[in-house]
Amino acid sequence: MIVITLSKTPSALRGDLTRWCQEIQTGVYVGEVSARIRDKLWERVVANIGNGEATLVYNTNTEQGYAFRTTRSSRRVIDLDGMLFIKHVFNDKTIAHGFSNAAKFHKAKVAERIKASSAFKTFTKFVAVDLETTGLDPNNDQILSIGAVKDDGTEFYRLINQKVDIPEQITELTGITAELLNKKGIQLIDALRQLKTFIGDLPLVGYNFRFDNAFLEKELHQCGMEGLKNRKKDLLPVIKRKDKFLDNYKLKTVLSKYGIENKNIHNALSDARATKELASKLIKKHALVI
Repeated sequence: MIVITLSKTPSALRGDLTRWCQEIQTGVYVGEVSARIRDKLWERVVANIGNGEATLVYNTNTEQGYAFRTTRSSRRVIDLDGMLFIKHVFNDKTIAHGFSNAAKFHKAKVAERIKASSAFKTFTKFVAVDLETTGLDPNNDQILSIGAVKDDGTEFYRLINQKVDIPEQITELTGITAELLNKKGIQLIDALRQLKTFIGDLPLVGYNFRFDNAFLEKELHQCGMEGLKNRKKDLLPVIKRKDKFLDNYKLKTVLSKYGIENKNIHNALSDARATKELASKLIKKHALVI
């Protein structure tokens, strides 16, 4: 779908747009066209805009879910790690040197494509992180295990020797018992130090990562350690934008949709492996930029 808004434009241009779009309000045109037709329409708009102004919004298969263009001299579209924003420009005077607006737009469009292609090829290193905890409340519950997997397959897994009562339902889900933690667990502060060494400054990826990050930040603070400064990407909102008609957005459902096997669900390392595979597939589909 595309939406084009026009202001102070020649009537002939409006007539051209009505061949492909419906004018649902004065100066607002909505249509469903191919990418080729969309670009041709915008080229015609830019070439015939005169002293008027126009804006184009259209859906894309990116993390943001949409993109936009504008002819307004007081606005500039900027790309920040694959996310588009509008920048207000003040006293930005440009001098024409004989090139048409259409030619300028074509050159800018080619440059954007080159930049996007380069971004997808370069920014692919990351660490997928997952936790198992005693519950859902970061303020009152505790971390039981930490799993992390780098994009190259390098793995990290630690059980935490917590002196807490583990709810029966958590043991049923995770297989973690107090006896297991006493036998194989290490101190939380040691696990956090080792985790920070493992991830370095690489971007962190998780599914519903706000949950995991809240626990990590709380425990780091309580251990007197600095919080995580790494760039963070939560795959849950990415999936919600990309796959709008799933029955639900549980990790198990999403993994099934993408053909990813998770042999030991609710195990931090196994979930981190699956999350790593999901992130890799989203990157390849140009739905995720890290």
